Amino acid sequence: MFRFFKRKPVASPSAEPVLPELEGAMEPSIAASVGAETIPDRSTERLPQKSANAPSATAASGWFSRLRQGLRKSGAGISGLFGGSRVDESLYEELESALIQADAGMPATQYVLERLRKAVRAARAETPQQVKELLRDVLAELLAPLEKPLDIGLTAPTVIMMVGVNGAGKTTSIGKLTRYLQLAGCKVLLAAGDTFRAAAREQLAAWGERNAVQVIAQQGGDPAAVAFDAVTAGRARGMDVVIVDTAGRLPTQQHLMDELAKVKRVVGKAMEGAPHESILVIDATNGQNALAQLRAFDDTLKLTGIILTKLDGSAKGGVIAAIARERPVPIYFIGVGESLEDLQTFDARAFAQALVG
Repeated sequence: MFRFFKRKPVASPSAEPVLPELEGAMEPSIAASVGAETIPDRSTERLPQKSANAPSATAASGWFSRLRQGLRKSGAGISGLFGGSRVDESLYEELESALIQADAGMPATQYVLERLRKAVRAARAETPQQVKELLRDVLAELLAPLEKPLDIGLTAPTVIMMVGVNGAGKTTSIGKLTRYLQLAGCKVLLAAGDTFRAAAREQLAAWGERNAVQVIAQQGGDPAAVAFDAVTAGRARGMDVVIVDTAGRLPTQQHLMDELAKVKRVVGKAMEGAPHESILVIDATNGQNALAQLRAFDDTLKLTGIILTKLDGSAKGGVIAAIARERPVPIYFIGVGESLEDLQTFDARAFAQALVG
């Protein structure tokens, strides 16, 4: 889920922020120069509008179909277990193997099976189909703590620090998240904090041009300095959100993890309490390695959320159960495809339904 608390002029300073309508024209900021190149000014372009109403049944159905398609490997392995006529020990054994193969991991698998056995006894389920329905409920209950809204606007600006390993889809996720926030009426500023890879700065600049937002960047230099400048600029320009990109890195490289901690400290000097969100981008195809990444980045930064990418056919998806069982860091968004619209908020029950089939 996502909530934008847009501050409006009020008579009393003690008044609470109010939620705006999520419809109407956006107000993209004027693009700025990045390095030696200049992003064209597209501030007069009007982005597609997003209604405050719930998505249409057709849109919701289409998104669920893509999610189910993305989890087809795991879904087929689990759903196929319930075609028989008996509920016996062999069914539980086969389900255990299927969950482990789906990257759920042993602790989460054992937890799910224990809860499922209790649910079956309580409901006096007698058919595999009844057990399948109970399994959906057990998984949805396990994943429910991961549903948490990303709150924007309680501070101005809300500073988001994005981290992840190389190849996880971090910069692309920033571009998609920027568009998502714009459609809710947010003014967004980007910081090209990945100063080690020139292509990363150019990639973020391309997303800035595509979304008509400003990008703060330097040719080389200290990523912490770029982040500091971006937060300072965001405050001066009245931005709602500042998103800081960072260099992809392996969590086993402690000196690089220490540099991330430095960026976080410097951002805090630019604005007290920042970053307000430290979000890890995880490639869902990494399986249990994703859990190891979560541990390392969480130990260093105290993560506030996750974006799970590449749930588009090659991922097993069961790692979400492992995350929920071991480190229930909220999953703000999941990516079910390459288009801008394929970044969707996480829905525990929908995910459980897609995974079980």
